[in-house]
Amino acid sequence: MQTTERSLHQLEKIVVVAALAAVCALTIGFAQAADKKGAKKTDEVFLRSAVALVQDASSGETLIAKNLGAVLPIASITKLMTAMVILDSGLNLEQRVAISDEDYDNLKGTRSRLRPGSVLTRDELLLLALMSSENRAAFSLARTYPGGVTTFVAAMNEKARALGMNDSKFTDPTGLSSGNVSTAHDLARMVRAAHEYPLIRQYSTRESATVQSLGRSLDYRNTNGLVRSANWDIGLSKTGYISEAGRCLVMRVRMHSREVIVVLLDSWGKLSRVGDANRIKKWLETHAPAASRS
Repeated sequence: MQTTERSLHQLEKIVVVAALAAVCALTIGFAQAADKKGAKKTDEVFLRSAVALVQDASSGETLIAKNLGAVLPIASITKLMTAMVILDSGLNLEQRVAISDEDYDNLKGTRSRLRPGSVLTRDELLLLALMSSENRAAFSLARTYPGGVTTFVAAMNEKARALGMNDSKFTDPTGLSSGNVSTAHDLARMVRAAHEYPLIRQYSTRESATVQSLGRSLDYRNTNGLVRSANWDIGLSKTGYISEAGRCLVMRVRMHSREVIVVLLDSWGKLSRVGDANRIKKWLETHAPAASRS
């Protein structure tokens, strides 16, 4: 009888071990499946931009991520920082500023319709810099800053540090220099900060504007065509392009009843950043209800 009892105890041990092994296997399997499911949340969207970040503007939750650690030139996305430094300074926006030969682009040789001798208010220059990415407008804002361009660029970097943009550096106020670099996370911080300025929100999303220059009317349009689309609700926008940076776009936008920050860097092809934005919008419209529960 005792021998039979010992045999049963041995059998019970084997059954218990086997059961524990099965439970562990199932647990690991479910965890791996969950990881793969989470990975699909970002991998499902095919984006042509080398770097991409879509972040919930309220919670900071990352919804889409691609190459977040890359430090890349940011081109005219720079002008958001230029605008914040100007507005922080408290300079009179109604003061008239004359475009000079110093405002020429000696880095890339880009053209501008603002000829030397043109006189605009600082407010108009800020509008053109944000809406149509006017390089002479942006440079003249920095040139007429107390202390000049050198002091202005130092203020840009100081503002970046204050915002926690630890992987960012600014070397000029226009973005024409490839020395202006940042990461997707840092740019999301900059977009979040810039959105706090009503003028930046207003000017960066205005569809078009007309200014008077040397007796002529100059018509300008927003460099981001999405602001003219009824299908988009954009609260802040800035585009950028130089050869070293590729096509860039940052926005704060409402998608599927959700405020998100979108960062796209180094997108190849003239229409790729817009295509990526539309792909992101379509993806969020499909997945946002599930994402909002997380």
